[in-house]
This record gives sequence, structure tokens and C-alpha cells, in this order.
Amino acid sequence: MRAPLRGAITALITPFTDQGRVDEAALGALVDWQVTEGIHGLVPVGSTGEAVTLSLSERERIVAITVERVGGRVPVIAGAGSNDTAAAITASLALAKAGASHLLHVSPMYNKPPQRGILAHFRAIADAAPVPIVVYNVPGRTGSNVLPETTLALAEHPNICAVKEASGDLGQIDEIIRHRPAGFAVLSGDDSLTLAVMVAGGDGVISVISNAVPRACAALVESAARGDLAAARAGHHRLAPLVDAAFAESNPMPIKAALALMGRARNVLRLPLVPMDTRHEPALRAALAAAGVSL
Repeated sequence: MRAPLRGAITALITPFTDQGRVDEAALGALVDWQVTEGIHGLVPVGSTGEAVTLSLSERERIVAITVERVGGRVPVIAGAGSNDTAAAITASLALAKAGASHLLHVSPMYNKPPQRGILAHFRAIADAAPVPIVVYNVPGRTGSNVLPETTLALAEHPNICAVKEASGDLGQIDEIIRHRPAGFAVLSGDDSLTLAVMVAGGDGVISVISNAVPRACAALVESAARGDLAAARAGHHRLAPLVDAAFAESNPMPIKAALALMGRARNVLRLPLVPMDTRHEPALRAALAAAGVSL
């Protein structure tokens, strides 16, 4: 059955110790803070969580910690994607067993299948998964676009409940919103487009910057959802410098630097990612201050 997804949902970073192991204490504290601040959902072990450099056992443990600390208060949408359909199904079963309420699956990268291959990939996963699936379209990372007609065909599957749309194409996103079936959520995958997607009739955002400012992101989406566009627009403008700063280099390098400045995680990443270039730090500090973060 479809489980409705809406609001500001954080694509969680994965905190690491200085030795590069998962920092379970920092992860638990981050999850607690996110929920207390009013975030509407969490996505552990996605691209922001550096999932491609985590083993499946590490991903299971991260999801289990997140689920335990959330305690049923918000959905936990675990990143289970792979360009190997069989591996994606294996991860789906494992992360659902670890307690995830939903699974986020990115369109296959590198293989670059045709649209009928993308359809077959997601349908096979959805048929096998015991919890609902969110389709993730991010052409900038995968090298191929999930076309609106493909997303809409997938939306008819009873176990596919939403799309995270990060194509950056508002016309494409609007087409999906206009023609989607009832109960199928459309979530922005770009922080810069949250307001635009909400105004078009979308349901929220899976956000990077909400790692640092969950309350402000939740307030923006809530304002837009109730039709208070003046408040939503003000929130959008207040957060715009942080959106720019958070993507000055590859995600999650800048947002991890931000959380390190805030004392919520170490600025440790797994290779090939490296800490953000320090020349971006003044802009990042200024953006956090503009967003209301005290350092």
C-alpha cells in the first residue's frame, strides 16, 4: 500500500570517526536533533550519506540506528540503489529488514539503459521489495534521464509511491505532477527548486541543506503547503546562500564541512571524496549565519 511522503526530508550525511569508521554516537545525536527540529523524514545511506563507499553491513547498521532513534516518529527512507538490479533487490531486502519504512532507488548509473530497461529495473525491485519504493531521477549523477512517461508508468505500480526528481527540469517535473495518479508523491531533489516544485503542486523535498537547518527547511515547506507564499518565499530567499554554498563542490563535501563547523560531525569523508577546499569556508560561514545558525 502507498504510504504518503511529504514535507522536508533530510538526505542524511554519514558521520565518520577520525579513523574513517561510522560514528554511531554522532549519527544517533544527529537523528535525534533532526526529528526534534521538526524534520518530516530521513534518508540514510543515500548519495549524501556516501553510500557508494559503505559496505552493505555498514548500511544495515546505519539504517538500524536511524530507525531505533527515530522511534516511528517520521519515515526512514533508506538508500538501496544500485546499477545491478539483483544487487539492488538484495540491498532492499536487507535494509527493509533493518527497519526502513521506504527505500530510495536511483536510476541505474553507468549502464545507461534505455527507458524500457529503466522500467524493468524499477518494476523488478518494486515486485521484490517488502516496503514502498521511491524512484530517484538524478541525470547529473547517472548519465541518463528518467522521462516523465517512464515515471508515470512506474507510478501505476502499487509498490512505487513517489519520485525524487532532481532533473532540474521544471517542465518535466510539472508534467509528472499534472498526470500522476492519486497518492503518488513528487519530491524535489534540488534544494534550489523546493519552492518552485511546491508551488507547482509537489509534496516536498529530499534536502541536503536540511542536515544543517532542518527547522528552517521544514518551515519553508509547511508554509508553501498551507498556501502562505509570502512566508515560503522569505524562507527560500533566506536559505538561498546556503544552497549555493552547499554545492560549491561535490555533495556532501560542503554540508559535511558545515556540520563540522556546527560541532555535529567530523569533517571526515571516504575517498575519493575529500574535505571541502578551505577557500569556500568564508562563504559557507556567512550562509549559515544568514540561515540563522550560530557558530
